[in-house]
Amino acid sequence: MQEALEKKTIEDIITKMKKNNRKTDTKLIMKAYQFALEKHGDQKRKSGEPYIIHPVQVAYTLAELGLDDSTICAALLHDVVEDTSATYQDLVTGFGQEIASMVDGVTKLSKLNYESVEEEQVENYRKMFLAMGKDIRVIMIKLADRLHNMRTLKFLARERQIANAKETMDLYAPLANRLGIYSLKWELEDLSFKYLYPEEYREIVEGIAKKREERLQFIDRIEEQIKQELKKQRIEAEITGRAKHLYSIYRKMKRDNCTLDQIYDLFALRIIVNSVKDCYAALGVVHELYNPMPGRFKDYIAVPKPNMYQSLHTTLIGEKGTPFEVQIRTWDMHRIAEYGIAAHWAYKEASFAKGKKANVTVTEDKLAWLRETLEWQKDMQDPQEFLNTLKTELFEDEVYVFTPRGDIKVLPRGSTPIDYAYSIHAEIGHHMTGCKINSKMMPIITKLHNGDIVEIITSENSKGPSRDWLKFIKSSTAKNKILAWFKKNQREENMEKGKELIEREIKRIGMEHSELFKPEFIQGALNRYKFNTLEDMYASVGFGAISSGKVIARMLEEYRKVHKEENVEEKIEELTKKEPVKRTSQSGIIVKGIDNCLVKLSKCCNPVPGDNIVGYITKGRGVSVHRSDCKNLKDLFGDDENRMIDVYWQSEDASSYQVDIEIYANDRSGLLADIIAQIATTKTKLIAVNSRANKERIAITEVTLEVENLEQLNQVLKVLRKIDSVYEVKRKK
Repeated sequence: MQEALEKKTIEDIITKMKKNNRKTDTKLIMKAYQFALEKHGDQKRKSGEPYIIHPVQVAYTLAELGLDDSTICAALLHDVVEDTSATYQDLVTGFGQEIASMVDGVTKLSKLNYESVEEEQVENYRKMFLAMGKDIRVIMIKLADRLHNMRTLKFLARERQIANAKETMDLYAPLANRLGIYSLKWELEDLSFKYLYPEEYREIVEGIAKKREERLQFIDRIEEQIKQELKKQRIEAEITGRAKHLYSIYRKMKRDNCTLDQIYDLFALRIIVNSVKDCYAALGVVHELYNPMPGRFKDYIAVPKPNMYQSLHTTLIGEKGTPFEVQIRTWDMHRIAEYGIAAHWAYKEASFAKGKKANVTVTEDKLAWLRETLEWQKDMQDPQEFLNTLKTELFEDEVYVFTPRGDIKVLPRGSTPIDYAYSIHAEIGHHMTGCKINSKMMPIITKLHNGDIVEIITSENSKGPSRDWLKFIKSSTAKNKILAWFKKNQREENMEKGKELIEREIKRIGMEHSELFKPEFIQGALNRYKFNTLEDMYASVGFGAISSGKVIARMLEEYRKVHKEENVEEKIEELTKKEPVKRTSQSGIIVKGIDNCLVKLSKCCNPVPGDNIVGYITKGRGVSVHRSDCKNLKDLFGDDENRMIDVYWQSEDASSYQVDIEIYANDRSGLLADIIAQIATTKTKLIAVNSRANKERIAITEVTLEVENLEQLNQVLKVLRKIDSVYEVKRKK
């Protein structure tokens, strides 16, 4: 078969196109072919054959799928920009924007410099997916291109064979599967399997060949029995035998840990009928003839796969207890199963199966996964993370769950009620507080299983999603919406903070807000620092990306052009010069009888002004200051009191000190938020917080604060003890 494929010509392409679509633009296709032939000239492939063979084979594969004239032209031209002197503009001029854009989507980013091979590959994937978002035909060309490259892989070095086969198995075969193009998917998988596992491939091929006749006779007998019974029931049908693909056999052997002799359903029957009603009638017929195997029936007609695939699958027990599979579908379903998303273009005007016209449309929800992929890929910088997420998205491994009203939701396998909530609506996810699975209250991180009925409990008082949810979710939809929520909320906080900092700076230089904040002055700052809006500028200042002083200095420059005031120069100089670093005493400690001594506050007890303290002379590290009740004092001094020294608090110093506090409480919702809010009422700086709950549902919260003296610390301890559910607050020793 492969040899026949390699001999396809431009005439074969046009013949195939005319068979599928009577309105084929032969002149345009011939023009594209002649252009490619001229540009590729004497170029050769690794096989030594003329290069033009490759684009012709790619175009023929797409003609078989029933793609339109523009796609066939783009396939013929897909390598001219990358491998010849032709430019993108040449294609626009000669063939129009539509064809040129498709070629550009397939062309690699080979002329840019990248830090690593992985980064270059990721950028090629990004470009391909963005082009897919604009025109799905780009990926059709890429898949056909990869298929012909895999068919001719024998001419490459072994290391390149392995690399290409692995990439095909990891990315392109799953992508063909996602798009429902099984005619490409199976061949891509089998060719990859051949080069990745040559020994296993050879064993399966030889093993199948040995018992091929025996199995074919078995299938022929069953086929005749079913055909006769369907005829009695007046069900028009076409029945064909189908051998299992090599890679699917290998995968089953690995999964079930069995040998080839133990796999009996190497061949399957496909029954194609005229209507959905006939599908279920035919199912009844085969179940009357043979006993169905429990748990092996799948109804993809009632619950189609996301790639549009529909069919009934059932496994039956034949003579001598030998199992075999039967697939039942209509002609329209069969076409979509073979061509997937290509069925949108394939056979638009041609009849299929006894003059019946195709009426296939690709609805928006069928490509929802692609839109989501385009969303999450925008901000992902790490190449390995991008590739891992991409592979997760492409591999079809799903779970089907129900809403309380009986609607079906399809989610990635391993999804949680959080994924389910966000699949309904972002606001449902943001306000989620709990869930019921099969009418029973369950944790929101529970993994869902096929057939689960899921109900989400929401509350208007919910404070939004938790960052911890990102550890458990599986769908890019949920991840996207959670990250968007945090981005939006943090932006609003940064905008408020930035606005406050700018207003404070204006007051500091003795000006009025209305005097400086005029559109023409603001625009100068926006242009200088490349902000699109005033809100962007506020957010950047609040985030700390730029200082409020720099922004005001730029606005003052514009102000000076209008007012020509002398003191403006002084203000600009004051704003732009580096602020002196205040070097106050790091410890706020006076050591009796010693000046200019290195003093260090002990980390074990964190003394603060007002505590009774004692100094300990260390070896080479100055004086270590401890609280008098520090539990480590005895271990440090022992019986040697000569190393103790009197120390005092420097009362006039305004330094601040860190102190650790432990808070014990009965765990409840909103506890941590209340703790932080109460600390804020004392105007004490919160440095760090760590909270956990043990098995007894006791919440232990550790906070690090920055206080000026013991009085402020006691005030914090007082308000914390008043919090509901808190039963103990103490300084950490």
